[in-house]
Formats: sequence, structure tokens, C-alpha cells
Amino acid sequence: MAKKAPNPIDKHVGSRVRMRRMMLSMSQEKLGDALDLTFQQVQKYEKGTNRIGASRLQQISHILQVPVAFFFEGAPHLAGGPPPPGADAPSPAYVSDFLATSDGLSLTKAFMRIPDAKLRRRIVDLVQQIAGEETEGQ
Repeated sequence: MAKKAPNPIDKHVGSRVRMRRMMLSMSQEKLGDALDLTFQQVQKYEKGTNRIGASRLQQISHILQVPVAFFFEGAPHLAGGPPPPGADAPSPAYVSDFLATSDGLSLTKAFMRIPDAKLRRRIVDLVQQIAGEETEGQ
């Protein structure tokens, strides 16, 4: 029997749990201990393999110090209902996907520690120039 693919909402919520946990430099084991779960169960939640129940999500939001709504920000729209306001706008999912990686989180943390706003702007300009040159040459 073929494995059932995770629900896109469950995957999104799990990736937001992972992103927030990483922002707090918390291990899966530490989150699991706080929830009285194994780190493997936390992994399954983060991948969307296992659905997070409402009471568990409330518990996770308390531990990770964010409102429950945080986990649904930028969630994909599922067919069958009316599209949410602004559904035709570009999806912010690529941002949360990037921030959920260790490189994305490290880059963001380091960038935010740069006190000079003009220097941060120059770094953004530099990265945009590099990205523009690479895409033009391909």
C-alpha cells in the first residue's frame, strides 16, 4: 500500500514549528521533553507526517512563546472553500521555507546583528546584484 502524502496544512504548521524552534536555538529533544514526547515524534510533527492536535498545538505555542495563529501564517489555501483575501498575491511560503533552514536562520540572525542600517542596505544591494548576474548568465 502506498504511503499517504502529508496534508499541505500539516506540513506548513510543522515547518513553522521547526522554524520557531530553531529561532530559539531549541533542540528537538528539548521540545520533546517539554511535551513529554520523543524527539522522533517532534520530527514527525515538523515534517507534517503526524498531525498536531489542537491541545498539543496550544502547548507548543506556549513553549515556543508565539500565538497559535503564528503556525498558520502563510498557510496554503485548500480547494473547496472561498479563497482568502489577498490570495492572488505572491505566496510568502518561500520566505518561511528559507527561514526554516539552518543557513537561512543563521544568515538572518547574523544580518540582524549588523547595527549600521546603511551597511545592511549595501549588503542587500550586493546580494541582489549577485543574484541578478547569475540569473542573466543562465
